[in-house]
Amino acid sequence: MKIAHLSDLHLLDLAGVSASRLYLNKRLTGMVNLRMKREHKHRPAVLEALIDDLRAGAVDHVIVSGDLTNLALDEEFALARRVLDRLALPAEALTVVPGNHDLYTRGAARSERFAKHFGPNIASDLPTPEGLRYPFVRLRGPAAIVGLSTAVPRLPLVASGHLGAAQFEALKALLEHPEVKARTPVVVAHHPVVNPTRTMARLLRGWHDADPVRELLTRGRPVTLSLHGHLHHRGQAALHGDAGETLHVLGATSASLLDPRPGRMGAYNLYELSDDGRLAGARARVWSPAEGAVVDAPSLGPSAVWHG
Repeated sequence: MKIAHLSDLHLLDLAGVSASRLYLNKRLTGMVNLRMKREHKHRPAVLEALIDDLRAGAVDHVIVSGDLTNLALDEEFALARRVLDRLALPAEALTVVPGNHDLYTRGAARSERFAKHFGPNIASDLPTPEGLRYPFVRLRGPAAIVGLSTAVPRLPLVASGHLGAAQFEALKALLEHPEVKARTPVVVAHHPVVNPTRTMARLLRGWHDADPVRELLTRGRPVTLSLHGHLHHRGQAALHGDAGETLHVLGATSASLLDPRPGRMGAYNLYELSDDGRLAGARARVWSPAEGAVVDAPSLGPSAVWHG
């Protein structure tokens, strides 16, 4: 089974958006960040090239691990929907989860804008507890693709994530379901399950209740994959449980990022699962400005989750 993993599209669309929606709430700091830095790095053309490259390949499933938008505006979600529709995939072959930018404000969270635009791509094959959209699971060949939401509205300049007790208990129960136990869990969240080492970095951009999730994913199953975005850095790490279990932590960089630093240039990851659920390969397809094309990267490189 071949899985493509994109993240952090950071699509911006301000057409027709009133000034009050941009400057009278948290979006003011987001706009300042855009004007000072982000708009000079994120290029829709890079994402479009990756989408074209992905369409030309043969994959069984595509996963997007959050931050499809910049400011959680309806206009941006509609744009993200149009971009991903270019993959020409049925809803059951595309899975998405929200990132912190997709729940940028409390209004975006209350109105459930993400689910409004991507409901078919978060539909679960197994029942979810009443009142919860997450976790959901999609049973695909040797994989049980489990979607989590670590995205919560935060104060300006804070991008940390939180799962919460209800999702955690539902995740524990889901992993014990016979249909999931018969497959390799591919757990998708925006934030990495391994936190930065520095305290301030953990507080500002980490996953606050990641530790029990990581412990859960590193016991009881031979192989588990944990996919994330958020860091704008692709990488791969392996954690091992006491009984020989392996948790593969796999990060994708931003799919629209123009950045020459190793591991950061716009790309998508490709994973191959063998019929028995092992991770048989992990590599990336990366935008090359010099060649004006998307090229193969033989490996993902070391994971940035180990750095502060």
